[in-house]
Amino acid sequence: MWILQAKTAGDAGGTTTFRLRAGGMKTLGRATRADFIVDEALVSRIHCRFTAGTNGELEVEDLDSTNGTFVNGERIKKARLAAGDRVRVGRVEIEVSEAAN
Repeated sequence: MWILQAKTAGDAGGTTTFRLRAGGMKTLGRATRADFIVDEALVSRIHCRFTAGTNGELEVEDLDSTNGTFVNGERIKKARLAAGDRVRVGRVEIEVSEAAN
């Protein structure tokens, strides 16, 4: 299982934890139809998609968001993730970790 810990910027910033099981696919965005809702400025309604393969891999794909998706500071269209990577959407930083089995 993958753990995605989202931290919002600013003084009133908070932390939200999302979990993604092997074989799962979840979208992240501001819209209520997103699987992981992050209601923050600069985050598109449906911003990106996380896909956890059954082989233990995790990928993120930008879904033509206005402000882009960044992995470890680099703008991406699609990228494979590993524990310790940081994904940024808008002003929200998401730390990737793997749950112990």
